[in-house]
Amino acid sequence: MVKNMKNEKTNENRDELAAIGIGAMIVFIALILVAAVAAAVIIQTAEKLQQNAQSTGEDTTDMMAGKIFINSVVLTNGGADLYMTFELAPGSDSLAASDVEYNLICLDVGARTGALTQVGNFGVAGGITATVASELGTAGAAGTLEPAKTYTVTITPTGNCAPQVNTDDTYVVQAGGGGFTYEVLKYGGSVNAGDVVV
Repeated sequence: MVKNMKNEKTNENRDELAAIGIGAMIVFIALILVAAVAAAVIIQTAEKLQQNAQSTGEDTTDMMAGKIFINSVVLTNGGADLYMTFELAPGSDSLAASDVEYNLICLDVGARTGALTQVGNFGVAGGITATVASELGTAGAAGTLEPAKTYTVTITPTGNCAPQVNTDDTYVVQAGGGGFTYEVLKYGGSVNAGDVVV
């Protein structure tokens, strides 16, 4: 009878130790699952941030690479025309001249009234507002603009946008789907040929 009581007590102790071990294993597995879920969320978030950063970087590169640098704007033809020299930004791809658009925004001052904007592109041939770009030092139109080359274009502001003494007009150029170039044309006390306005 005594031997049976000892055996029963030993079996009870063993059962309690087994229950503690199973509980510890359940907690351990639960911690591993929680850590796995947290790791998956962190990895997914990091991947999304990386994709957003890469997309933003590509957009910024396109905007900067597709930009026009204006070297100068000088009045010509008795002060009636704007003669501009410009280049494509370093690292730009070739660009059709007709894809470069400009917008001349004129101040409503003095005799200027009504529509005060003039728009066009650098591939328009013929007519009074011809704005064909050509490579500096060469004759003829440049159908395609290349980086590392300097180009010229003559713009004839018409009507209300004609150069006027003591005014500041805004000149905006966009190269294709690239970035904008913004300049202020500052007309001084005269609008004579040879006056530099940018």
